[in-house]
Amino acid sequence: MQGPRPVVLSGPSGAGKSTLLKKLLKDYENVFGFSVSHTTRQPRPGEVNGKDYHFVTREEMQKEIDAGEFIEHAEFSGNMYGTSKGAVQAVQAQNQICVLDIDIQGVKNIKKTDLNPIYISVQPPSIEILEKRLRDRKTETEESLQKRLTAARVDLELSKEPGLFDLVIINDDLEKAYSELKEVLLEEIKKTEESRKS
Repeated sequence: MQGPRPVVLSGPSGAGKSTLLKKLLKDYENVFGFSVSHTTRQPRPGEVNGKDYHFVTREEMQKEIDAGEFIEHAEFSGNMYGTSKGAVQAVQAQNQICVLDIDIQGVKNIKKTDLNPIYISVQPPSIEILEKRLRDRKTETEESLQKRLTAARVDLELSKEPGLFDLVIINDDLEKAYSELKEVLLEEIKKTEESRKS
């Protein structure tokens, strides 16, 4: 894989990954890029094929997975989701650091590939705080909230595996979490910015 080292961000829903990413993308415009995931689910209103997701049929996606074209893939509530090699290469071709936001199973799958990313886990200070954050969003039914909390407990337990992540950020203070994130990525950011000048 040519280009800057990708970054894998993992962590339970509500840990603050999106907030941290938004800050990063704002401060380093054009340095980072997202790989566009594939999914077999139907587009939601306003979603654009190729921008939000690559919307494909189950047959198409299974064929590409069998051909080894996917770095990681998973199935949630009857739909397939995944990251293709091509999607990551498209970002790297623009000389951007590719950011992959994936769950812990995805992280384990990527460990088996030659991608060699920087692995970062963003975690809440506690399950109680995570629950409060999710409740404050007011976007979940009680059932889906409980599902997310169960998934978060599994996620946090699995992420304790030694050597799984290069950095674990406990997000109890956004500014502190952000400076930790920046610090681990600074070398790649510098390299990327320099290679753009040349």
